[in-house]
Amino acid sequence: MNLFSRASSSRRHVPAAAPEFPAGSSAAAVLPDPALAALTGEWVIDPAHSRIGFSVRHAMVTTVRGCFSEYQSRLYFDGRNPARSQAEIVVSTASVDTGVEQRDAHLTGRDFLDVARYPRMRFTSTAVEFAGNDLYRMTGDLTIKGITRPVVLELTYIGHVVDAFGDERAGFDGTTTINRSEWGLTYDSRLAEGGAMVSEKVRLQFDIAAIRVARAAG
Repeated sequence: MNLFSRASSSRRHVPAAAPEFPAGSSAAAVLPDPALAALTGEWVIDPAHSRIGFSVRHAMVTTVRGCFSEYQSRLYFDGRNPARSQAEIVVSTASVDTGVEQRDAHLTGRDFLDVARYPRMRFTSTAVEFAGNDLYRMTGDLTIKGITRPVVLELTYIGHVVDAFGDERAGFDGTTTINRSEWGLTYDSRLAEGGAMVSEKVRLQFDIAAIRVARAAG
């Protein structure tokens, strides 16, 4: 079974079965909009309308942007108590796409992601707090090349709708910046002027359209 089969953009996404999450913190949080309580439940990312991407400075003067097109997710959002919200995203490293085949081959090789040895990278949340005005701060463990380190995502809640198929959708944008060498991405080619060919700082971007997981009947 291929856990990371690429979803066709023309096919309606069918959410997986609702995952089981452990109980979280019982500390209550005050939300400015009580209507968010209606969003409490399990969700999955819709890959046809989401983007898990990155950007990094190249040759000190340009920015290279890319994304990962194959991943699995499970999300739990608690609108009454955001501290109980949880997220897990597992990404196929071989699905990296910057629009340039030669560059993608370099990124999947040993200088960077080394996908033959490390076919997955993972983000698992460890804490969530409401920061006000539709902003959330999600702390979690990011694992790349077998190295796990904490990161903090700044999340913005975009909105909530019911689509033409009757599915409930919610949107979030998230960003964080990491130092790639801390995860073993230590490629260090230098320019003639002495600067780095690829910046140490990488900005990760999560543009998320999530679909609510339907509860099983009975």
